Amino acid sequence: MSVYIHEVKGVDETGVAGTQEQPFKTAAFALFCSETEPKLFVYKEADGEYQEISASALKKARKGCEGLKKKAIKQKEQDAKKQQQDADNAAKQMAALNIKIEEDKSLPEAKKCKIGQSYELVGQRVKISGWIHRLRSNKKVMFIVLRDGYGYLQSVLTGDLAIAQQSLDLTIESTVTLYGTITKVPEGKSAPGGVELLVDYYEVVGLAPSGDEAFTNKIAEGADPSLLLDQRHLALRGETLSAVMKVRAALMKSIRRVYTEESLTEVTPPCMVQTQVEGGSTLFKLDYYGEQAYLTQSSQLYLETCLPSLGDVYCVQESFRAEKSHTRRHLSEYTHIEAELAFLTFEELLDHIERVLCKTVQYILEDPIAGPLVKQLNPDFQAPKMPFMRLEYKDAIEWLKEHDIKNEDGEEFKFGDDIAEAAERKMTDTIGVPILLTKFPAEIKSFYMPRCKDDNRVTESVDVLMPTVGEITGGSMRINTEEELLAGFKRENIDPKAYYWFIDQRKYGTCPHGGYGLGTERILAWLCNRFTVRDCSLYPRFSGRCKP
Repeated sequence: MSVYIHEVKGVDETGVAGTQEQPFKTAAFALFCSETEPKLFVYKEADGEYQEISASALKKARKGCEGLKKKAIKQKEQDAKKQQQDADNAAKQMAALNIKIEEDKSLPEAKKCKIGQSYELVGQRVKISGWIHRLRSNKKVMFIVLRDGYGYLQSVLTGDLAIAQQSLDLTIESTVTLYGTITKVPEGKSAPGGVELLVDYYEVVGLAPSGDEAFTNKIAEGADPSLLLDQRHLALRGETLSAVMKVRAALMKSIRRVYTEESLTEVTPPCMVQTQVEGGSTLFKLDYYGEQAYLTQSSQLYLETCLPSLGDVYCVQESFRAEKSHTRRHLSEYTHIEAELAFLTFEELLDHIERVLCKTVQYILEDPIAGPLVKQLNPDFQAPKMPFMRLEYKDAIEWLKEHDIKNEDGEEFKFGDDIAEAAERKMTDTIGVPILLTKFPAEIKSFYMPRCKDDNRVTESVDVLMPTVGEITGGSMRINTEEELLAGFKRENIDPKAYYWFIDQRKYGTCPHGGYGLGTERILAWLCNRFTVRDCSLYPRFSGRCKP
């Protein structure tokens, strides 16, 4: 029998005839397809005809044929193995589909609790609802890390629970209710709270999508920050952002505690106003029933009106600044903690601000939830200690000149320059301690700040600067005479008519008073070691961002 090989026109496929019209491509495959060894003819391009294969080429072809036979045997074994695996998987899937997850009514009644409470319930059967934070399977064991906002709980499913189809279909961020017994983790192992839940039954409350719509595709590690902001409602479920929000809650609780100790009364001023506090260029305008109004820049003026009736007061209120700024420490909407105090001196105001900051941080660090989170987020954080360094503006200018730090125009700082963020941060980080930067020139401060008696060029004003974050607090004494206040309005080209109620505070029983505002998000950035204040706001608002 003759078989033909053509290296150019031939094809190595089963079913090929091996004739001159349908030749094989290689001699090895021609032998592989033949039951008995045929006579092989190879097409020679130079001669333009088929010629009988040479002895050396035939020897090589026989060796190649043996290799093809071994490969075919191996492939057959693999196909058989795969076929068996497919059959086994089909059987397992069928078995998994037939497994019904049912509660064993003979077990003790489960105690409903939050995850944080479960850490103290070792040996008890509990019922805990939450979201699947992490999920992994290992043959007949499934591990779920459950999250409910009060903690994380390692949970273990074994036996039929681990292999049931319902369990195999579980996804990250699905909501479930787990039933089981709280046990201590084995020696040498670790888990949140030092415990784990041995699950004996569970219910699916809401199954999250898989595939393209899976949570991990929505919130991918290292994704563009703008995409993460679009998905903020999902990003908040992450361990870092949720930790910052818990520290934020502790900050609010702690500062209210401090204000109670300092005998300040909380009030709630309006957010829709018809007056400015920090300059007209940063006002958000709105139509208020046909009148022009604004979103408040600060509640300070309203707080001042409360002093005669309520004594020292404070508020926790949203403030709005229409600055088109994209720096890491600016927001268009931020939570403003503001206070006003009567019958005090500038030095007493500085002492008060120190106490408020130090005691608030102390209470946060003592909080059983927030304290460990601050340590986790910012391992090197050092609580501030009193007294803070006092540094006057004029001395800060000299410091900047001595250290060859230039102003925004690239020139040497001179008295009257505004110390911008970069230079301020450089100075603060170099000095490395909390600073009360005081006595700024009147020209770069607000109309309501009084001038110092010993230097008419500067005001009784203060910024609190913290290493790594910069300014977190700004405050001052307030002008307490009608004449001086009207002069301030005139200097800033502000029509005093809309401020009649504010001017009345100087007319009907004036008094020395001062106040300040704390930027909640900036304090959190300092506490939690966040690069930007955007990480410290639930849904940050800044230029170009007003969703979701």
